[in-house]
Amino acid sequence: MNITRDQGLNKHQSKVRLLSTCAAMAIGLAVLAAPVNAQQAGGVRGYLTNSEGVAAEGVVIEARSSVMPQPRTTHSAANGRYQFPLLPPGTYELTFRFPDGTVETRTVVVELQQRSQVDVALDESAAEFEEIVVEETRSVLAQGNGSLRNSLGADVVEGIPTGQEYRDLQKLIPGVQYSEDSVRGPSAGGSGQDNSYQFDGVDVTLPLFGTLSAEPSSHDIASVSIVRGGAQAIGFNRSGGFQMNTISKRGTDELHGETRYQMQSAGMTAERKTTDGGTVFEEDKTWLTASLGGPLVKERLYFYTSYYHPEVKRENGSNAYGEIPGYKSERDEFFGKLTFSPTDNILLDASYRTSDRTVSNDIIGDFETASAAAGSEAAQDIAIVEGSWIVDEESSFSFKYTNFVYDTSGRPDTLFDIATGEGVALNINDLANQGYLNVPSLVDGEDDYNAFIQPFIDQYGYIDGGVPTGGGGVGGYFRIDDTKFTREAFEASYDRTFYIGDSTHDIHLGFQTQSVEEDLIRSSNGWGSITIPGGRVTASDGVTPVYFHARMSVTGDDSVASINSKSKLQSIEINDRIEMGDFVINAGVMLSHDTYYGQGLREADGTLSGFELAPGNRYKMYETDWADMVQPRFGVTWNYKDNAAVYANFARYYPSASSLARAASWDRNLRGTVDVNFGEDGNFIEMTQVGSSSGKVFQEDMDPRKIDEFLVGWRGEVTSKLSLRGHVRHRRGRNFWEDTPNDARVTLNPPADIPRELYVPNLNEIRAEIGGSSYVIAQLDGAYTNYWEASLEADYATDHYYLSASYVWSRYTGNFDQDNTTTDNDANTFIGSSLIADGAGRQLWDFRDGVLRGDRTHVFKAYGYYNLSWNARFGAFILYQSGQPWEAWDSEVYRDLTSSTSDTSRYAEPAGSRRTDSHFQVDLNYT
Repeated sequence: MNITRDQGLNKHQSKVRLLSTCAAMAIGLAVLAAPVNAQQAGGVRGYLTNSEGVAAEGVVIEARSSVMPQPRTTHSAANGRYQFPLLPPGTYELTFRFPDGTVETRTVVVELQQRSQVDVALDESAAEFEEIVVEETRSVLAQGNGSLRNSLGADVVEGIPTGQEYRDLQKLIPGVQYSEDSVRGPSAGGSGQDNSYQFDGVDVTLPLFGTLSAEPSSHDIASVSIVRGGAQAIGFNRSGGFQMNTISKRGTDELHGETRYQMQSAGMTAERKTTDGGTVFEEDKTWLTASLGGPLVKERLYFYTSYYHPEVKRENGSNAYGEIPGYKSERDEFFGKLTFSPTDNILLDASYRTSDRTVSNDIIGDFETASAAAGSEAAQDIAIVEGSWIVDEESSFSFKYTNFVYDTSGRPDTLFDIATGEGVALNINDLANQGYLNVPSLVDGEDDYNAFIQPFIDQYGYIDGGVPTGGGGVGGYFRIDDTKFTREAFEASYDRTFYIGDSTHDIHLGFQTQSVEEDLIRSSNGWGSITIPGGRVTASDGVTPVYFHARMSVTGDDSVASINSKSKLQSIEINDRIEMGDFVINAGVMLSHDTYYGQGLREADGTLSGFELAPGNRYKMYETDWADMVQPRFGVTWNYKDNAAVYANFARYYPSASSLARAASWDRNLRGTVDVNFGEDGNFIEMTQVGSSSGKVFQEDMDPRKIDEFLVGWRGEVTSKLSLRGHVRHRRGRNFWEDTPNDARVTLNPPADIPRELYVPNLNEIRAEIGGSSYVIAQLDGAYTNYWEASLEADYATDHYYLSASYVWSRYTGNFDQDNTTTDNDANTFIGSSLIADGAGRQLWDFRDGVLRGDRTHVFKAYGYYNLSWNARFGAFILYQSGQPWEAWDSEVYRDLTSSTSDTSRYAEPAGSRRTDSHFQVDLNYT
């Protein structure tokens, strides 16, 4: 759970600091004439020929748009080629002035991270000085490379019923599963954490976790760009899934404003299907948006500002335990952006977005009492300074500085003020006021156990058919969290065009560095999470029976105020896009370097581990060198017709493992998770640290996780309005890391091809010196994923309507399924925190090889809008997808290897042995 609260003065100081940084950077940009990230722009290029079909040199081309304060001018080269790089997305008028005085005009739509191709052949029948105007319809096809890329403009985002949040845009991506998950992302041939999310070019993927817990809205998005395969060495793309980016609207030379109020009452939503006893409620949603933009200085300085207020209410709620209190979520988001063009070849942007959200009566499950609800507050701030400098007609510079802050806080609605800790007994007569009680369920054949737990089921169970039933939860939410996430990033690039013989080379050089951090303060509510093993398990001595058990977060004697985790990620990219006749070759490479920092150790000479204990001190935990993460990107496109092409591409990705900085930090020994065992009368037995939650040693010489991708495809325009695409793609994932017991390969019955040896041979000696977990971070033997897909897509666009449709067949298999390891599988699990390889029944050889949770054999999507003659618009979204794979979990299968009674993630049959019903939906809107 990642939830948030207002940090008062600290938050105010943070915002002031960010605004000051923006102002200082903006002044610096104006003085230094420094530039912006090329990936937050689009471009136009093409070839010009005269009336005799010969390359037209020296043609003057002007690009003018309402989104760019000053027009830009360039000239065609000797081979007739011209280009406008780094254009803000929008509609442009291109004016071509040929040497003979002929003038032609084209209108073209520039999309985010797309280069529109506009070729002009001078009509020999055109009279001298005559102006010819041609209106071009837009194309969403990516030109001249082998990438799987889609771009959408604001008309599509606003015209169809996708939803109001940034995360809702995911449902438009061909082949990407539709998911109701609110934390994890959808599968796109990889884990839900393999996706990358950018807003205005800022990586808003939750630092260290890799999920989309941040929540920018979609109301002021001008353009969306999605790369889901075939990445080039441009844009620092290390994603093992898809990379989604947006750019916000900006001011123009005319004053524009809008106010919008939208509502979706409970009566507008179809009845939800629930399990027996599942949560039922009526939900009302409203959205208020307002925006204003225009010139501060004509053709020099523009402004844009917006306000967003969504509100969600749920009333008349009930679940297996009866009525539940009304849920409420409301948010206030403000955004401001300045666009400044001091000269026609320099463009600067500075923006600031701030959002505050409050939620009450949240996190009540289908089988939980109302007292288990929790509230939350969230504060999000995004500051950006960027600019672009067109040095000359063959070269450009760009850079971008961003600062992303996400403060989260969660508080149980029911707080317990009771004594806990070493030696304190558990009050078994009032368990609902001791923490969060997991009500036990009867087990066939366990008469003594059933007799012991029956009174607790009678007292705390929910009523099913008039009978008290176990399996629910009562009490208060078990945890209290205060977390602050930050990501500070800087990137710069240089692009230059060379003409060598009949070939054109577009060279790109880029560098990116980012620092991601988390500050965590965590404690338990009462005894935390309470279970009743009823004597079926024993204490650490292997003899004493345990009847009651609590798992809680505690602070040790040498505690620190908070635990800081940090990762520093760097990448260098070199890319050459080569045009030779009908062929376009893309050859590039990206190199990455990751360093993970924990807290709680200090380097020390003469020690076995190389460290000594130092609570609160930052130390370098693990480093992956440049040479270990070389990511080649190679693609070939053959434009065998003017409007059709075939292509092939190979790309390698090394997704970041930044969550290790959190999972293995040594100060988790001091502020970690403990198990507390109690006897039959609630008397204290012992408190032991959870082995998988404390600081961890790394296996030596691990190979970083990699994903290799092979892609072949075709695209073409059947008419000027209809375009088609098709491809086949294979993704192969290897070298997966996780935390696991150091002796797992020795004691947990691996297959014959797994070496019977410890991951870290001298772990016991290291633990004797500095402590730490019995778990280690290791490269799991034989871990893999395979993804195959075949896709057919179509787009049809006219002045009045737009339609996009796609069908994707896919198969996602393997034995490492990060999306399927917890009770609800919609949580921030990461490397070092998932249940994969956590003890008996959870190793990769324990039935885990099969169909993975993200597999959807068939996915069909269609969406579009129609502009009606009375200035209104009708939109639709249609989806069909195959059901979700699942398998039975049962700890009894592994009873010889563990005394745990937890079934969670202990597979009792091969992965994906079963599948839920398929999913179909139709959404409509009228504006």
